Amino acid sequence: MDKKIIGNIGENSVCLYLKNKGCEIVKRNFTVRGGEIDIIAAKDKRLFFVEVKTRMKNPLVSGEKAITQRKKEHIIKTARMYLSTLDYIPICRFDVAVVTLDGGRVTEIKYYPNAFDASR
Repeated sequence: MDKKIIGNIGENSVCLYLKNKGCEIVKRNFTVRGGEIDIIAAKDKRLFFVEVKTRMKNPLVSGEKAITQRKKEHIIKTARMYLSTLDYIPICRFDVAVVTLDGGRVTEIKYYPNAFDASR
């Protein structure tokens, strides 16, 4: 299965997961030079910057291990760029969702709220 298709399946499933939790999907695939944020969601005047990692069953590298320090730095930089487009500064957090596929179907979503922060 194509990586883009796998990624879209994962992102779509996380968007549905977030909507079921009462979130509004503000933006998908916000991209600037040097970074991308898969999903930007909002709830109760808070913004969630969500990185989605989708893996087939029994991957060589888990989705959790794929979130390196460098990846976090790119996400933080991209979030700052997004925030610069707003006329207010909301409370923000960085979440990670790891989606597992088996035969093209989602079998598990692990959602990590506040997976990392921008303090470094």
